[in-house]
Amino acid sequence: MTADPQRMAIRTRQLMKHYGAQIAVAGIDLEIPSGQLVGLLGPNGAGKSTTIKMLIGMLRPTFGSAEVGGHDVVRDPLAVKKIVGYVSETGAVFESLTGWEYLNLVASLYHIEESEASARIDRFCQFFDLTPIDLREKKLGAYSKGMRQKVVITAALLHNPEIVFFDEPLNGLDANAALMLKTLITSLAREGKTIVYCSHVLDVVERMVERVVIVHQGRILEDGTVQQILERSGERSLEQAFNKLTSTQNLLQRAEDFARALAQ
Repeated sequence: MTADPQRMAIRTRQLMKHYGAQIAVAGIDLEIPSGQLVGLLGPNGAGKSTTIKMLIGMLRPTFGSAEVGGHDVVRDPLAVKKIVGYVSETGAVFESLTGWEYLNLVASLYHIEESEASARIDRFCQFFDLTPIDLREKKLGAYSKGMRQKVVITAALLHNPEIVFFDEPLNGLDANAALMLKTLITSLAREGKTIVYCSHVLDVVERMVERVVIVHQGRILEDGTVQQILERSGERSLEQAFNKLTSTQNLLQRAEDFARALAQ
């Protein structure tokens, strides 16, 4: 299934977030059609995570508006939370619970019946190669970073959300698990889910997404397909275009110069 331009999954108008005098998001106008896989990129502190947290109802905008799945994020945040999934870059969980307890807690929050929740959790754990012992006997605090990330991703997808936000989802995953997750994400998009994917691994983004939105200093700098951005920037890779748009210097040259200085 391709994106449906007639139905906007996400729409923002002059979306802003201020923390006193500090401006985290400076006015973002964005429309994402239902079923599109979008890469949301930017350097550290660009406003990506803040934007996502406003879109899922975790943060209240200072100014502007946002609709997710047709629901206003300020007026109807619970309706938004019912239809979105969110994988945060921190991978935060309740460390005193087992993976099984945590995922059942999440399922209960979404009012998934116990038998259905168990079946869904088992399917995800088989997919991610989490053993019954890991899931039912180990506390999350004893999990490796990769195991914990698998549980966080499962929790985000357990209620079959329409719209999913991934913020650095490959953190801690080994090569095989990362490949499976990337394939799962692109497959979900083909099935009609709207995906917003944030990552600093730009070569992965370049291969996965249909559209790239580059944010810097709380504003959108670029918006288009990878090919369109390469053509407008005159660069040969998304990584080089990103550097050109968001940095005041050639970072590749800086690294080469630094390496030569170390060798002297």
